[in-house]
Amino acid sequence: MKCPYCGFLKDRVVDSRESRDGDSIRRRRQCLNCGRRFTSYERSDEIPYMVVKKDGGRERFDRNKILNGLLKACEKRPVTLTQLEKIVDKVEHTVQESPEREMESVQIGRLLLSELRRIDKVAYLRFASVYLEFEDVSEFMTEINELFEKK
Repeated sequence: MKCPYCGFLKDRVVDSRESRDGDSIRRRRQCLNCGRRFTSYERSDEIPYMVVKKDGGRERFDRNKILNGLLKACEKRPVTLTQLEKIVDKVEHTVQESPEREMESVQIGRLLLSELRRIDKVAYLRFASVYLEFEDVSEFMTEINELFEKK
């Protein structure tokens, strides 16, 4: 650590303690050249969880974005916010357990679809129509028929 007073590169740590907020360590140091004391803070860098989009771009994982999409699909449906938060928690946990700290949006979408299919078929169809980018009614009908066949 470089002394802010004389620029000398060697010091000794006099005192260390966790900061009030708990996300950094406060250290009191004493310069071995001029003897003056100064404070430094150590903080670990947090690597964000990333989502790999269909076009190859990357963006930070945003649980609120997922929750908002689920809320739209479940509008006026008998699905509780608690149920939706559990789905988002499951997705978030899956992303956090990924060794690369990232996951493809396709995988996240599949997981969301399977969870919605289990709790509400109408919400599933709403979400699928946007996520799977239905082009026409025939694709919608195909999905509805598959829902009835798998009952």
